[in-house]
Amino acid sequence: MTAPSASPSGSTRKRVLVAKPRGYCAGVDRAVLTVEKALEAYGAPVYVRKQIVHNAHVVRTLEAQGAVFVEETDEVPEGATVVFSAHGVAPTVHAEARLRGLKMIDATCPLVTKVHMEAKRFAADDLDIVLIGHEGHEEVVGTTGQAPEHMHLVDGVDEAAQVQVRDPAKIAYLSQTTLSVDETNETVDALRRRFPLLQGPPSADLCYATQNRQVAVKEIAVDSDLVLVVGSRNSSNSVRLVEVALDAGAGASYLVDDASEIDEAWLQGVTTVGLTSGASVPEELVEQVMAWLAERGYADVAEVESAREHLLFALPPELRRDLRTAGIRET
Repeated sequence: MTAPSASPSGSTRKRVLVAKPRGYCAGVDRAVLTVEKALEAYGAPVYVRKQIVHNAHVVRTLEAQGAVFVEETDEVPEGATVVFSAHGVAPTVHAEARLRGLKMIDATCPLVTKVHMEAKRFAADDLDIVLIGHEGHEEVVGTTGQAPEHMHLVDGVDEAAQVQVRDPAKIAYLSQTTLSVDETNETVDALRRRFPLLQGPPSADLCYATQNRQVAVKEIAVDSDLVLVVGSRNSSNSVRLVEVALDAGAGASYLVDDASEIDEAWLQGVTTVGLTSGASVPEELVEQVMAWLAERGYADVAEVESAREHLLFALPPELRRDLRTAGIRET
């Protein structure tokens, strides 16, 4: 980790501690590039079911390029191209799209696809599946749809104490990929106390990027009077970063879509501002916040690195095939 230089005793030097890693994860980068390349390959409009990722700026940028965002598949004209978001969809959505003759491009994050495959495997073994997650979140809806008759949604320790299953010896758990690491572990521990034979996935469902960003925000929060998290309010991983920052000792923490949402009153008495961003946030929005802070005297910037990320995901195979046919580069 690259630590910031210590400030002199009693110094009021204003500074910004910027967490690294932050911003785009491999799944988000793949999903956004999928829409951009689909527009290049097929021309506008390309329809996208739900927000491709949970970030308002990304959605507006893609709309300007010709993407049309819809809530449900039946809003897409028959025979058109539809991209499924990074959060994943239930099998019924694929079936509906086939009935409408839609050209489907599946931008589901491979880490979410992993959870879908685990759900199918547990269901094939006739296990009850406890899915740890937030009701109504698109990823949870998509995962539940893989084996709806086996699923029990649990959100936290209290619900873990109440869930009822057919056979305590035949139960497994999965989790939404963007949850708080600490809270998820607490929920799993609560389930294990009730169900000692609880099975789990071969490797953790929580996304590597979610975990890395939570570790990174802990690193800066302990030295920050205020932590700003750049991200949209419907972004689960961004919301969790605010909670993690507060739990780790930040004096205060707020979620903002961009610099325009920062309240100058938050800076009252603040010497050190921590700054990070959710996994679906373009770096330019973080840079705008840094510029906003610099204009108010927070020009001393130190990047605090807790992990390095090198993971890349290939574009969906159906899109890669069409790009090759059209002679268009994938990157």
